[in-house]
Amino acid sequence: MSLGKRFNNGVKQYFKENLGIIIAFLVLFAFLASNPHTHDSFMTSRNMFNVLRQISTNLYLACGMTMVIILGGIDLSVGSIIALSGCVAAAGVARYSLPIPVALLLGLLIGLIVGAFNGVVIAKTTIPSFIVTLATMNICRGLAYVYTGGSPVRVVSKEWQFIGAGYIGPFPTPVVILVIVLIITTLLMDNTRFGRHIYAVGGNAQAARFSGIDAAKVKFWVHVFAGVLSGLAGVVLASRMYSGQPTAGQGAEMDAIAAVVVGGTSMAGGSGKIGGTIIGALIIGYLNNGLNLMNVNSFWQYVVKGAVILLAVFIDFMRNKNKK
Repeated sequence: MSLGKRFNNGVKQYFKENLGIIIAFLVLFAFLASNPHTHDSFMTSRNMFNVLRQISTNLYLACGMTMVIILGGIDLSVGSIIALSGCVAAAGVARYSLPIPVALLLGLLIGLIVGAFNGVVIAKTTIPSFIVTLATMNICRGLAYVYTGGSPVRVVSKEWQFIGAGYIGPFPTPVVILVIVLIITTLLMDNTRFGRHIYAVGGNAQAARFSGIDAAKVKFWVHVFAGVLSGLAGVVLASRMYSGQPTAGQGAEMDAIAAVVVGGTSMAGGSGKIGGTIIGALIIGYLNNGLNLMNVNSFWQYVVKGAVILLAVFIDFMRNKNKK
């Protein structure tokens, strides 16, 4: 089959699998574009780029979270990893004058270490991932406060700001990084034995073990991958804010989980696609943006997002019930 025909078939399959949430996204977009309270601000190029930057960091997290949830787990530590990795990387530049690439790698290393810790504990014990990552969420947030003394680590460097606030051609740097992350994640999930093992372990861990799959190894590397992507999000966010902040990433885990669940990944594990997560992140991103433009009280924004997550979980529940 030619490359062009394979591409067309892939596009058709993508729309077929995600038709429901694509329609939901288009309805939301059309509502915000035509609403008299948001129209003037919403359709500006500046707003579109800002939304894309915000969606980018959420999607770094959501890619890792998709793998974790397909395994049947949950990772609550990603938001705190953002804070710790961003503060350490920013301090590397501001306090120790490290080269930007070294500071970037330092941030990724923080994510890798926390992800590896999560992975080892979850793979080698029967402690639920919810409990393990709840603990590391608090540890990382606490370490970020201890390391910075509760104050932002400010960075004055054009090279540093390029990571989160710069452009490569007409495209924001975080969006270019996002495209690379999506390509790697999609290839990993759809075209490798490791990706097939994630679905197998998430669908039925015991059956996967009987068929020779090392479930512990799969769980470990999935959490390492999620940790590294969280570290990347931390560095990009610290660059965009010109500082590493111990308060950064608060609630980011909920936005990532929301993007994954709204995108159709089953909380029961065993099924889900990165393609659906992309649409889920777009819905959450534009919903956040629309609520801000309409000056909706931040307390009510939590209520609205909670209702959207509840609706997505209910749809997932009904879908699994019908399968049985």
